[in-house]
Amino acid sequence: MTAWGMGRVAGAAFATGIIFIAGGNAALASSKKTNVAATSGMASYYGYGGRTANGERHSAQAMTAAHRSLPFNTRVRVTNKANGRSVVVRINDRGPFVRGRIIDVSTAVADQLGFRKRGVAKVDIAVVD
Repeated sequence: MTAWGMGRVAGAAFATGIIFIAGGNAALASSKKTNVAATSGMASYYGYGGRTANGERHSAQAMTAAHRSLPFNTRVRVTNKANGRSVVVRINDRGPFVRGRIIDVSTAVADQLGFRKRGVAKVDIAVVD
């Protein structure tokens, strides 16, 4: 394929999603939900009065969360590993932007999971369909 032809393929793919290039071949990333069936890591919480990445007004009382890559409106079960409490949240924002954290939850979720006072917790997350 010529450089011009490759540019057309990459340009068309870029218009519809994320492109991965390996060995000179462009491949379109899947728009399906990311597999986080057994993801563990640190969670934190946040509460501010601005807009979320999907355009909604953030509510500290909502059962919502921010994740870097899961599609908006994906439902995720978050389980606090220290006390076993779990809650289902809806992804409506992007983040966390702090290294080592896998999810940011609303203030209400942190209360339900029992880590608001501490600020962070080790959690398991799993997509709920």
